[in-house]
Amino acid sequence: MRRMSFSMTAGAIRDRTKTVTRRRAGTWKTLKPGDRLMAIEKGMGLKKGERQVELGVIEVVTVRLEPVFKVTWNEVRREGYPRMPVETFCAKLCRALGLHLGSEVRRIEFRYV
Repeated sequence: MRRMSFSMTAGAIRDRTKTVTRRRAGTWKTLKPGDRLMAIEKGMGLKKGERQVELGVIEVVTVRLEPVFKVTWNEVRREGYPRMPVETFCAKLCRALGLHLGSEVRRIEFRYV
């Protein structure tokens, strides 16, 4: 089973409030509805002796490309940031992924199995 890291939103995965994630458009190209993934806390940069922490199995509901500037307040909430303003989320996403507001991202909606 493929693994997807949620290092910045592991808490929202643990409490099952996150149902959408965004990734660089050039990644996860073969992902399709029905695919199951193991959500993990951290996939890279583990220190010697550390192990990946599994957070649970998720199933992809929808996958689509869209520009960062299309993010809405409801989408920010679904991303696991219930009180963050849209502008702050978009800036954080762009900084984390090295993008700009007009860049396309892969929006992945999922459910917990």
